[in-house]
Amino acid sequence: MLEDKIYEDYVKAMKDRDSARSSALSFLRAKIKDVRIEKRIEKVEDIDVVSVIKRQIKQRQDSIEQFKAASRQELVDKETFELNLLKSYLPQELSEDEIRKIVSEVIAETQASSIKDMGKVMKAVGEKIAGRADNRVVSELVKKRLSA
Repeated sequence: MLEDKIYEDYVKAMKDRDSARSSALSFLRAKIKDVRIEKRIEKVEDIDVVSVIKRQIKQRQDSIEQFKAASRQELVDKETFELNLLKSYLPQELSEDEIRKIVSEVIAETQASSIKDMGKVMKAVGEKIAGRADNRVVSELVKKRLSA
């Protein structure tokens, strides 16, 4: 499971005295623990871990933009390192062609015909891609396809 892999990597980073890596993984483990407490479960499913990681990635991207605007290069470097570390735990992303194919299949299955059906299509596509694609990209592709 992904949670176990993160824990193993955290222990390895601690043993290697890699403070940047261990700090980032410690923070991630704390966020995963929050999910465990919130849902009152023993083990967090991979899909929930992926959603935690995606939230953390979004925060890092926002921070990087703000630090660049403030000319704080050392913080940009730190956040970029953490961003790349977090991305390494995500499943392999789907290509745009694969996403298009899934979107086309879902539109055919749901018989969506207009932009009004976007919510229904996005929900079904989301279930099929299960965190393996950026939602903004998926949203744009669905919007283009339904507008055509």
